[in-house]
Amino acid sequence: MRIAVYCQHVLGMGHLFRTLEIVAALDGHERLLAVGGPDVPAAVPGGVRLLRLPPLAMDADFRALTLEGPALEAAKAARKALLLDALADFAPDVFFVELYPFGRKAFEFELLPAVSAVREQGGKIVCGVRDILVEKKDQAAYEARVLDRLHRCFDAVCVHGDPTLFPLSATFARAGDIALPVAHAGYVAPPRATPKEAAAARAALGVAEGRRLVVVSAGGGKVGSELPAAVLAACRNHDQLAQAAIRVFSGPFCDEDAFAALTQAAAGLPDAQVARFTPDFPAVLAGCDLSVSLAGYNTVMGLLATRCRALVMPFDQNREQRLRAERLAALGLVGVLEPSRLTPDLLAPRLAAALAAPPPPPGRVDLDGAAKAARFLVEIMGE
Repeated sequence: MRIAVYCQHVLGMGHLFRTLEIVAALDGHERLLAVGGPDVPAAVPGGVRLLRLPPLAMDADFRALTLEGPALEAAKAARKALLLDALADFAPDVFFVELYPFGRKAFEFELLPAVSAVREQGGKIVCGVRDILVEKKDQAAYEARVLDRLHRCFDAVCVHGDPTLFPLSATFARAGDIALPVAHAGYVAPPRATPKEAAAARAALGVAEGRRLVVVSAGGGKVGSELPAAVLAACRNHDQLAQAAIRVFSGPFCDEDAFAALTQAAAGLPDAQVARFTPDFPAVLAGCDLSVSLAGYNTVMGLLATRCRALVMPFDQNREQRLRAERLAALGLVGVLEPSRLTPDLLAPRLAAALAAPPPPPGRVDLDGAAKAARFLVEIMGE
């Protein structure tokens, strides 16, 4: 079976890493992956045909594409031509589109022609959508537009979430009006690292045997650098925390000035290091004693998969991260940090208490979303 997958990440890396897990779970099928966001140091599964579209991204407010004028129009034309040519050559049985039409409206210039072309070839079109949708200024108009696009262009919807936590209807009031198959496939999480892999990750980070490891991360790094800065400051003023191994991952898109400031702050601690990225992040989480991070989908699913102690700070540009974080906090699976409470005197006790707490209880959340999404895509073709 031939499966084409489209992923456009615009601010962080979550959409891409979630998509890569699903693509990996489709091993045994012919796979084409079209990626259209900023370059991310992520490994693509072997045997996958990769199409890198000219990168486009949104600004931090999600209001506009970062290119303008003739440069934007040239990028759009090039992307559309490349995508249509690749799909015509690949002739997918299924075209799996991440997020659209629930989001990515700015990319309709290429998605509507692509969807139309695949349907004309006899292929099925499936939308993959996150568990929680961001709120809109005119929610009714937004939901009407989504339903129109779904019913005109798509054959099914695959929700990357566990309905016992958040059914699609929790943030899309007209979910019951979707006249297509809708499957909640579970959350997409990375495979859990083995104890040997976790120990190797600790060793690679230079963590001495017996020393506590605190891992601090900020997703893609375009936003959120204030969190690792606050953690470093809090650890510097706390005797117990200062003796831990602190490993900060700023994200590959972290601003140069912010990265330099984090590096300088880390130099004031006995055993703190700053890096932009590690490809072994799931193993690092499995080997850490405490994770402090933003509350993005992929990071949180990695935390649940490893059952590590975790404090997460929602990025409050929209409701998505906070809703999920607070629901998981109510289950005792993570703790929630408030952006307004990052001063050393408030943050240090939270860090110390989290580090001393027992690991979270066994998960009550479906984390088999990659394998179940892969099966759903195959089932759509009746194979």
